[in-house]
Amino acid sequence: MTDLFASAGLERDAPRPLPERMRPKSLGEVAGQDHLLGPNGALTRLIESGSLGSLIFWGPPGTGKTTVARLLAHETKLHFVQASAIFSGVGELKKIFEEARARRAAGQGTLLFVDEIHRFNRAQQDSFLPVMEDGTITLIGATTENPSFELNAALLSRARVLTFHSLDPAAIEKLLERAEAVEGKKLPLDEEARAALATMADGDGRAALTLVEEIFRAARPGEIFGAKTLTEIVQRRAPIYDKGQEGHYNLISALHKTVRGSDPDAALYYLARMFDAGEDPLFIARRVVRMAVEDIGLADPQALVVANAAKEAYDFLGSPEGELAIAQAVVYCATAPKSNANYVAYKAAMTLAREHGSLMPPKVILNAPTKLMKNEGYGAGYAYDHDEPDAFSGQNYWPEALGRRKLYRPVERGFEREIVKRLDYWEKLRKEREGK
Repeated sequence: MTDLFASAGLERDAPRPLPERMRPKSLGEVAGQDHLLGPNGALTRLIESGSLGSLIFWGPPGTGKTTVARLLAHETKLHFVQASAIFSGVGELKKIFEEARARRAAGQGTLLFVDEIHRFNRAQQDSFLPVMEDGTITLIGATTENPSFELNAALLSRARVLTFHSLDPAAIEKLLERAEAVEGKKLPLDEEARAALATMADGDGRAALTLVEEIFRAARPGEIFGAKTLTEIVQRRAPIYDKGQEGHYNLISALHKTVRGSDPDAALYYLARMFDAGEDPLFIARRVVRMAVEDIGLADPQALVVANAAKEAYDFLGSPEGELAIAQAVVYCATAPKSNANYVAYKAAMTLAREHGSLMPPKVILNAPTKLMKNEGYGAGYAYDHDEPDAFSGQNYWPEALGRRKLYRPVERGFEREIVKRLDYWEKLRKEREGK
């Protein structure tokens, strides 16, 4: 037992990295998230209300997601449990849930923080639902990926998404000043090098403090580093994409909009910036698939085929060869004719479905497998289109309460020009048959 306590004492005395020593002790010390933790911040209001509810923290690395979760548990007097989606399986989750139930029975709640929650598959994400609903745990999940694409709709419906921002230069400068106070000395950098250090951190507070530690180790007494020397010492240049106080999702947005705007050169530029900055190529490939269906659609149906093929090619080849396939898909989509007609029609159809509920389709297009259904008129008068002239019956397939609606309006671009001709032709036939 003596050895155990001695060992614990040695661990406390062991060297600790600067980011760990500078981990905020209160929410007021968290840098760069004033929109969440300021006087009118979303988290500030939740704490004041006395009830957090389950949350999803979405943002780049090094923005304080884990730290804020720990501090929230302290503020709300919940027992803090941390799990990682990379290392935790269903068995460990079940154990955590059982311990949380026992803790709840004893009068204490549990805040379960799950890092990289997007790495859990759909079934694993579903395992959280019952314990969230009955209050066994308050879940805080952290993700660097867009929750809309990576998390179950059921999980998202039970949790509020809060966005963490990359640290801007002012927030990074505050961290540098605090680091100087902790170390008891000034950073050996001139003004230009200090600004370069903030850029190298790229909005990541943990990265900034790690760089600070490297600089303190490298500096000889009385030495002051310029920007060029700083780059040589830390062996890290400023990231290829300067976030300019914006999160990396702004870059994927820039890529999407340049593809939509039919500018293949700008699209390749933003693609190259993301690749060179270490962005996950599959994250980009998935977004290119989205571009193909949202902004091109049936103006060039081949765009979706090319985008999916690029994703498969990257899966097959890996980096760096597979990245060329994604670049090819980006250029294809940027140079393809554009139409969002299908996207707009789909949204309009969803609105119509939600607004009008479970309307019965017309009986003429319903099957009649039983005598009762036949007697009720199911399928009566149905015209089999292939038996009709031009393989077109012109029947009305809409619920009687709605009447015929026009949702899909193709544009006069690309392949949709041909679809316009078909729809106009069928409309002409329909009017002719209705007029008989």
